[in-house]
Amino acid sequence: MSSDIAIHANSLSKGFESYERPSDRLKRSLLGLLATVIPVPSVRRHLSKRAQDCVRTFWALKGVDFQIARGETVGIIGRNGSGKSTLLQIICSTLAPTGGNVQTSGRIAALLELGSGFDAEYTGRENIYMNGQLHGLTREQIDARLDKIIAFADIGNFIDQPVKTYSSGMFVRLAFAVIAHVDADILVIDEALSVGDAFFTQKCMRFLRRFQQTGTVLFVSHDSSAVRGLCKRVIWLDRGVIRQSGAAKDVCTSYFEAFYRQQQGDGALGVGSNERRRDDGKASRLATPRASSETADQRQLFAPKSGAAANAPGLPTFSFDPHSLPTHREHPLIESVRLTNDKGAPISWVVGGERALLTIDVKNPERDSQPIVGFFLKDRLGQPIFGDDTALSEKRDTQKPGEAGMLRAEFLFNVPILPPGEYAITALVARHSGAISAVLDCVHDALIVKSESPSVSTGLVGVPMTNVALFVREIIEEA
Repeated sequence: MSSDIAIHANSLSKGFESYERPSDRLKRSLLGLLATVIPVPSVRRHLSKRAQDCVRTFWALKGVDFQIARGETVGIIGRNGSGKSTLLQIICSTLAPTGGNVQTSGRIAALLELGSGFDAEYTGRENIYMNGQLHGLTREQIDARLDKIIAFADIGNFIDQPVKTYSSGMFVRLAFAVIAHVDADILVIDEALSVGDAFFTQKCMRFLRRFQQTGTVLFVSHDSSAVRGLCKRVIWLDRGVIRQSGAAKDVCTSYFEAFYRQQQGDGALGVGSNERRRDDGKASRLATPRASSETADQRQLFAPKSGAAANAPGLPTFSFDPHSLPTHREHPLIESVRLTNDKGAPISWVVGGERALLTIDVKNPERDSQPIVGFFLKDRLGQPIFGDDTALSEKRDTQKPGEAGMLRAEFLFNVPILPPGEYAITALVARHSGAISAVLDCVHDALIVKSESPSVSTGLVGVPMTNVALFVREIIEEA
């Protein structure tokens, strides 16, 4: 292997064997033993085949090839179960490959599964010595760095407590503090930084930035902003094979576009499709969304006019608590939820500022009354960001849905600038009578949308500006 290459994987494969019944393990061993002692070639082949039929093999990796240059930072992305952790364990020599081989150059420091390399009964101080020796340090070297490791971990008096009393964040603090002081040439990190708090994450990032100047980093994370910020190149693993490798921005964009399109397509609400089925199994097509020129927001009727009084009129109000919505759908009314752009194409990720149309098709629970259809968008912590409803909208007879008793709610808006991350859309149908409101149906997380905003919003969301300018103002001095 060239001295400029830090990691070289050649036709790397890993299979995990499993048995349907415990007796199959014994049967395979006996058939394999017979196949080695019987001299007849045809019988040996038959017995070997029957022995192999007793076992099922799941291939976590299949023929993976790549090279990572010395001093390069490479990210690995992919869905859960795609083989990322298996690949890292093989690179770190904690797992043996089934086929192929991997070559590394230099000392490897790894932060893999939470608590790996630690003994739960030992104290944090004792685990520093044990983990440091696993990374190739002598006891004298650990003695010289002990104070710096403890200061980096910053877990106070817990350093002399058994690690079984530690929280997940304290585990990561101590583990990262050790690998940050072992003089590694290759640093392998598997989704561990997402456990620590924001302050510790910033400390780790400062260390990684310094390490990148001289060392090689292999970084696995579902945080696309961290991957694109740290890595110049990204490898996309999909079901054990490399689906794409290249510039971080291009690979991340392809990955999230494919992932969320597939996720929305597999949704129970038929996201991305404007077809539904009658009870007799025949497909029927609902009316397509109306052109934007036919849409209007009835709240504009209450907007203050020029010269109008400053007092706000008494608007009809409707509100609901996003945290108190029902989780069980006793009487499903919502047929489908779709988010499309102005050309009708499904939207799975946004950058902010684009025109979007959210369409919710529902069954009308009462022919003689008009229900209220609403939605809200929430962040990964379940915090509502924004939403709206049809409380101020009147049912339009000009819209002729494909089937009697069906209603369609449309929300046309410009997407705000959202901080990078995953956002969920919840749809609901409610009845409002006087001061009493009742939610009739609710679909939590009907859509998942990824924000890949290149800009930073101030506050919870950013408002796309029509124009931002700075002028020189002329000052006229009066005599």
